[in-house]
Amino acid sequence: LMANNVLKVNGIAIASIAKINGQTDSDLAKINGEEFTGVTDAHVLIASDLASKGDGSHASLGFASGIDDTYEVYEFHFVNIYPETNNVNFTFQVNNATDGAGYNDSNITSSFLTAYHKKDNDSAKAFLYEADSDIADAASYVPINLYVGDATSPSQSVSGILRLFSPSSTTFVKHFMFETNAYTNGVYSRQAFVSGYIDDTKAIDDITFKFSSGEIQGGEIYMYGMAKS
Repeated sequence: LMANNVLKVNGIAIASIAKINGQTDSDLAKINGEEFTGVTDAHVLIASDLASKGDGSHASLGFASGIDDTYEVYEFHFVNIYPETNNVNFTFQVNNATDGAGYNDSNITSSFLTAYHKKDNDSAKAFLYEADSDIADAASYVPINLYVGDATSPSQSVSGILRLFSPSSTTFVKHFMFETNAYTNGVYSRQAFVSGYIDDTKAIDDITFKFSSGEIQGGEIYMYGMAKS
């Protein structure tokens, strides 16, 4: 049929298509009360920090800019971060906006839960609280996952997500939540759940990630801002 001969689409007369469920074309600027102009992508990629495979030149990865009051929630996605040294912990720390770059001024309190299972399916499997890996009001680096790296298995790495809440607040402490999984020393799958707070009412604007020993041999970290609406 010629276009000007089409009178109905799925049984709806062309003349009636100006209204959908009682909404006129001019009303379609809103869906469920949300204006189109107010809807944005939930994740906005702000920056990335990458370590080329095997270059061994990164003592740490992180972000010294881009964390501000634009967003209330920031997400950091880790993709196949792997170490130079065997059997090391993946860790993080922060700086606030008024201190230097020493990453030793903000005390953190954290808890560490882990679930692990050995590759050969033996009795080495558990879900437990890692009391030796939590932090109690200290400015030390916080473990995110444990025992990464094994010279007999170079494919080992750690991946996961950090959520950091309202880092620019000057009223509240800064809450965070990690979920990571690592293929670890001794051929384990080790999932870690780490959460806590940064006991600092100054704005946090820097964050860094590193292994407890040795350099980062490869991997990627992506920083996203979460849309406010």
